[in-house]
Amino acid sequence: MEDRTLVCQDCGMDFIFTAGEQEFYKEKGFDNEPKRCKECRDRKKRDRGQYRPE
Repeated sequence: MEDRTLVCQDCGMDFIFTAGEQEFYKEKGFDNEPKRCKECRDRKKRDRGQYRPE
């Protein structure tokens, strides 16, 4: 598996979907690739009140 460059649906910026992340998604049975970059995912979680800072 190779790193892939995706485009965030919220901010329109390119982000990297790493081979490791792809493997994690596969192990968890996730069929869809991410649609948002990490910053937009974190913002969306925070707005919903489910944000846990790392």
